[in-house]
Amino acid sequence: MRAWALPCSALGLAAGALLALAGARARRVDGTLEIGLRARQHEVPRWARACPFGAITLGHVIVGQSHEMLARLRAHEQVHVRQYERWGALFLLAYPLASLWAGLHGGDPYRDNVFEREAVRGEGRG
Repeated sequence: MRAWALPCSALGLAAGALLALAGARARRVDGTLEIGLRARQHEVPRWARACPFGAITLGHVIVGQSHEMLARLRAHEQVHVRQYERWGALFLLAYPLASLWAGLHGGDPYRDNVFEREAVRGEGRG
């Protein structure tokens, strides 16, 4: 399953390498590599706080605004890791198509995306 998600993990590693230039640190957690900018949310640079999401998963790499934010979102992002394991690189196409589908059918492109709904259920909120 790791090989199936490898192209997406490579994108995550590239994003993490860029963030390392801004002081990001990586940690191995639950079979993934979590990359966060700082130890505490209040230390996150303004440009990172302006990001519309707290974390994003690319294969087995989860990039977040901070390690504090990564800890809060871990259950949700781990569901996305499993989705990458099932879909592989096709997930990079399937996810935006699911958002488009939701939007075209009167739903919210994020909240009504089937992949996000699964992640919310997996974290215990849905």
